Order: sequence, then structure tokens, then C-alpha cells
Amino acid sequence: MADLTNPNSTSQTPISAENGSSTSPQPPTVLRCVTGSLMAGGFAAALYVFTLSIAQTFANKPIHSDNVTVINIAAAVRTLVMGIVALGGGVFAFASVGLMLLAMQLLIQKFAKKTTA
Repeated sequence: MADLTNPNSTSQTPISAENGSSTSPQPPTVLRCVTGSLMAGGFAAALYVFTLSIAQTFANKPIHSDNVTVINIAAAVRTLVMGIVALGGGVFAFASVGLMLLAMQLLIQKFAKKTTA
């Protein structure tokens, strides 16, 4: 067991760190950006449809109670559910747009290098 409090401890290093075969981040390629954008866009579209489905379900099933606390808690839970699903869809949509713009930037840089070389 390595002594984590002593920086001069003589513990063995992991095998992957010794031979340099650790997974280093690869530079983005156009294909990886486009496929990532399509996947994120698919998730965003699915979450959008899910958001519409949840909203329709909540609209068709009103809260039947005379207790004000029950109505307030149910409204809060419904709002949280809608907000979380909508936020997830928005994050995936934003990521999809960003990845597509990155792919376009990489293409422009690729063509700019060809014309100058």
C-alpha cells in the first residue's frame, strides 16, 4: 500500500504510466464531431418528445385534493420533473450545435491549410 502522505514514498507506478500507453486525449476530427453532434441531437430530440409527453400527461391528470399542502407539493414535483427533462434536452441540443460548429471550424481550417501549403 502506498503512503499517500509522503511524496517520497517508494511505491510502484502503474504499468500504463510506465510505458506511456495511457489514454491521452486525441485531437478532434470532423467525423467524431459530426457523429457526436448527431448522437447529442438524437438525445435532444428524444428528450423534447419526452418533455411534450410529460406536459400532456400532467395537463390531462389534474391534482384532485382539498389539501393545500398536497397541491403545493404536487405542483412543485411536477415543475421539477418538467424542468429537469427540459434542461437535459437543452444541454444536449446546445452540445449538438457546438459539436457541429466545431466540425465546421475543423473543415475550414483543413481547407485553409491545403490552400496555403
